[in-house]
Formats: sequence, structure tokens, C-alpha cells
Amino acid sequence: MTVYGGPAATKPGRLRPTLRLRLTLLNGVLLFGAGLLLLVLAYILVRNQLMSTDQLAPGSSVTLVNADGSTHTESATSWQDSMASTTTTELLVKGFLALLIIGVAGIVGGHLLTGRALRPLHQVTATARRLSTETLDHRLHHTGPDDEVKELADTFDGMLDRLSAAFGSQKRFVANASHELRTPLAVMRTEIDVTLADQDATNEDLRRMGTVVRDASGRANDLIEALLLLARTEAQAGRLAKQVPVDLARGVPSTLAAVAAESERLTLQVTTDFAPAIVVGDPSLLERLAGNLVENAVRYNVTHGELSVRTGGDGRQSWLVVANDGPELDQREVPGLFEPFRRGGVERTGTRGAGLGLSIVRAVAGAHGGTVQAVARPGGGLEVTVLLPAADPAVAATLTAPARDAAAPAAGRVRGVARPQPR
Repeated sequence: MTVYGGPAATKPGRLRPTLRLRLTLLNGVLLFGAGLLLLVLAYILVRNQLMSTDQLAPGSSVTLVNADGSTHTESATSWQDSMASTTTTELLVKGFLALLIIGVAGIVGGHLLTGRALRPLHQVTATARRLSTETLDHRLHHTGPDDEVKELADTFDGMLDRLSAAFGSQKRFVANASHELRTPLAVMRTEIDVTLADQDATNEDLRRMGTVVRDASGRANDLIEALLLLARTEAQAGRLAKQVPVDLARGVPSTLAAVAAESERLTLQVTTDFAPAIVVGDPSLLERLAGNLVENAVRYNVTHGELSVRTGGDGRQSWLVVANDGPELDQREVPGLFEPFRRGGVERTGTRGAGLGLSIVRAVAGAHGGTVQAVARPGGGLEVTVLLPAADPAVAATLTAPARDAAAPAAGRVRGVARPQPR
């Protein structure tokens, strides 16, 4: 009997209890058992029928004709015993022979059929052994009947698709992060080398070099802080180190005040609608979530555009909605905006920000058990909705009033825009 093994197989000469071997043995045991049971039942029925003496009169005899034509008389009971013994013996011999032939044929056939049915499993094993970061394009493409084996093969192919996408995303992330970090370092080194090579460099040149180096180092520092925040947030998914009641409406006004100068420069029409949105989570992460959304909405807005910020909840979920005008987007490109180092749907383009804002928003929302939805607005711009599990009503009641009182004056400090009217 053939059994399969691999690098982790047991000692040479020792059969492994493989699934094929176990199924074959089980099929053989069931077949032999069923055949033996039928043979025993047939033996009992035939013997009982032949040994029945109810219809024989006491002392009766039978006359038998021999092959040569002679006759002889024999006791009916003796003849019956002889006939029963001969018949049952022949039944047992031929029955066991037939059982042996059928059993062997059944085991061989079961072994072949089991091997054919389990062939996709061998393909899964072989494909898994060949897998590496460079061979994630291998697939099974099983075309057999729609059974459990095909379901397993399709599931394995789906897993490989997800792994391939994850490794591809990781490679792009590393490449983009390297590019983003290398750019300010290259700027600083070039500026320093050029200035040092100039023997006639003046104090003004040195001050200009210092300004360029400071700006480039600030950009590198901001990128490193964003990367650390993204990594820390993803690592805390589902197990936040700090969980306290937080009102999403409380952190938005300070963010609006921080971007007030840029909003005034673009003459943005800002509208706000602050309703209580109590959740349980890390205040600093949730503040960063709101800050990234508002900063992105201002950064990618247009002159005389619109910026809208809303918060609210229904007892089951709390939400923060930020909408802005901007370049027209294809809805199919919107999911890509949440990938690291994507700005306006294009990788590593532009000089505004590191392209990690929405990635951090998605990571923070996921760490709090929530989701992020984005929809391209007709005519241009984006509307991003963050949905988080609402806090317990008893907890929410303690924060509702202070949140509304704190939100109104803070939002009112945004210059050159429409003042919010809290509910």
C-alpha cells in the first residue's frame, strides 16, 4: 500500500497514519464486516431451513437412487443431517472466498478512489512547501466537483490572494517610507555640502542653509512620528492601553482652531454640527483621528471651498463626519486613499504631508472597534465617516453636557468662517 511522506515524515520503513491509509483501512473493515455479517446470517437461515424436522414423521426413511441406477434406503433424519452439513460447508467455503475477493477489490478500489479524491490536498501541501515571498503567485485552480475538497482548494487560493496583497502592500510601504525618509536627508546633505564647498559663504548663506536643514529635519521628524503612531495604533488593535469615556465633539474645535489660518487663506466656508458622540477609548488617539481628518479636509480643499464637520450618535454607534470640496475623485480610487503614502490617490506625489493621515485614521478606528467609510462627493471632494461603538448610556450622560458647553466657544474661534450653531 502506498503512503506519502514529506520532509517531516517519520522514520524510514514506518508507515504514517495518513488520511488515505486510514480511509482505506476503514473502507476495508466496513466491507469485510458487512460481508461477514451477511455470510453468518445466510449460514443460520440455510442451516435452520435444512435442519427443520417438523414435517418428518418419526422413523421415516427415504429411498435414494445412486448414479449407477441402484437404490438404497436411508433414514430421513440421517439424510437431512448429511444434506445440511454438505450445503452449509459449501456455503461457508464459497462465501469466504467471495468475501475475500470482494474485500480485496474493495480495498484496492477504495485506495485508488481515496487517492484521487485527496489529490488536491497533495497539491495544497506541495504548493505550501514551494511558497515564499517570491512565489506567492502560485494557485491550485481546482476544477473538480463542488465538494469539500474544492472548498478547501478555493479557500487556500483566497488565502494566497490575501497574503500576496499583504506582502505587496508591505513592500510598497517599505519602499515609500524609504523614499520619504531619504528625500529630506538628501536635501540636508546636499545643502550642507554646497555651503561647505563655497569658500566665500557669508553669514546669510549659512543662515539659509540652517533654515533648509531645519525644515528638512522637521519633515523627517514628522514622518517618523507618524510612522511610530501608525505602528503603535495597529499594535493596540482590540487592546487599547487606555480606555476612558471620550466625546468626539470635544476634540474637533481645537483642531479647527489650529487650521484657522489656512482656512482663512483659502476662504473656506466652515459649517459644524456638534451633537454628543460618546465613545470609550484613548483620548490622544481619538484626538489625532479628528485632527487628521480636519487637516486633510483643509489641505486638499480649494479656494472658496466648503468644510463640514458633524458629530452625533444613536445609542448604538457614534460618528464623526468630515466633508470637504476638492478635486473630483473616482469612487473606485477612494479605498486607495487609506493606503500609506497615498496623496490624492497617487503614491509619493506632492509635498504636502507624508500621506499617512488617512492610514492613521483607519488604524485608530480599527483599534477602537470601529470602521471608516469614504465617499467621493459629486463635483469634487470627499466625505469621510468614522463609526465607533457608542459608550454605555450611563457613561454618556456624564459627558454630554460638558461636551456641548466646551465645543461651542472653541469652535467659535475659527476666523473668517461661518460660526457653528450647536444643537
